[in-house]
Amino acid sequence: MKKIDIGKSGIYASELGLGCMRIAGIEKSEAEKIIKISLEEGINFFDHADIYGGGKSEEVFADAINMNSTIREKMIIQTKCAIVPGIMYDFSKEHILNSVDKSLKRLKTDYVDTLLLHRPDTLMEPEEVAEAFSQLYSEGKVKKFGVSNHTPVQIELLNKYLDNKIIINQLQFSIMHTGMIDSGLNMNIKNDSSIDRDGGVLEYCRLKDITIQAWSPYQYGFFEGVFLDNDKFPILNNKINEIAEKKGVTNTAIATAWILRHPSKIQTIVGTMNPKRLKEICKASDIDLTRQEWYEIYLAAGNKLP
Repeated sequence: MKKIDIGKSGIYASELGLGCMRIAGIEKSEAEKIIKISLEEGINFFDHADIYGGGKSEEVFADAINMNSTIREKMIIQTKCAIVPGIMYDFSKEHILNSVDKSLKRLKTDYVDTLLLHRPDTLMEPEEVAEAFSQLYSEGKVKKFGVSNHTPVQIELLNKYLDNKIIINQLQFSIMHTGMIDSGLNMNIKNDSSIDRDGGVLEYCRLKDITIQAWSPYQYGFFEGVFLDNDKFPILNNKINEIAEKKGVTNTAIATAWILRHPSKIQTIVGTMNPKRLKEICKASDIDLTRQEWYEIYLAAGNKLP
């Protein structure tokens, strides 16, 4: 498994991370198995959030591996906070500190490697966020910080006040969710694809050495479903299957390799709890799509080049 330097911070993580949102829904033995296979395949990065399973995902994860200092040293653990489901987003110092303390307790660890603010809070007071981050860092509870679903300007506003700068932005990205690419390819053209809905976030993160993490790498729309083996997308699936057969891997591996092929070194967060599928996905780290193959898949998804 290839490694990437997260935000050029010196934290070297696997280019695939295991997203643990669904781990609360499986038995302890199954959770232990998927984590063990992840480590065997070279995945050392595990993505959590305080809202996953209402907190249960973090608990199940820690219990499944009998969290201790030996196993903890083999892992890079990330969690997220700031969503109060169905009510609000909360970047207050009190909420951030309390959320981290609760996550650490559930994870049975003294620290997380990275903490992300899950979605933008329009009532954010960046000075207060800076105080929370500074305290968490000085207490050794969090090593590095990031955000999820943030625009470049929102990150700039935060970074103006932060001593511990943002090194991660977790964003929805897949073959069927390519807005951050479309607008750049269609710049200066009057069509829907040219609309910049993200503030040039792809290029911004590359310029600022911020690692993009791709969430929902096999989804289309906003949780509308998986595009692989979906009758709605016959042209795309035919192209993916054609390339998969040529390379001797599954369609899931090709969909993953498509993301990894981008030179911005996007870390892909995969949420499968199926051991066989996880092993198939991990083969993506050894696949090198050609430039033409990458664009063939992009076009098969219904995109057009100007």
